[in-house]
Amino acid sequence: MRHRVDRRRLGRYGSHRLAMLSNLTASLFLEERVETTVTRAKEVRRFAERMITKAKIGDLHNRRIVASRMGNVEAVKKLFNDIAGRFSERHGGYTRIIKTGYRKGDAAPMAVIELVERS
Repeated sequence: MRHRVDRRRLGRYGSHRLAMLSNLTASLFLEERVETTVTRAKEVRRFAERMITKAKIGDLHNRRIVASRMGNVEAVKKLFNDIAGRFSERHGGYTRIIKTGYRKGDAAPMAVIELVERS
């Protein structure tokens, strides 16, 4: 049974999983498009959309929360200065996941996660 299980483990322990998600999210904000596996993309979507929602509020408290969770200064700057402004009228659904097929080496299902309103 999976009662009250709210996230995927992705085969990693907690701090490694958080570092992977923050790095993928920082790459998503800097490049606005990242190719990864489907399950990672679904977890990155949860993480990234929460960060964008905090960036839309835009105060110092939320900037510090986002900076502590992501750790990449350039990604935080771009998120607050550029991306948050683009999504000011949108109430969620900032990313899209497009399935692209299977990876050649291990047949893992691959997907592209991207921001909806790309520049």
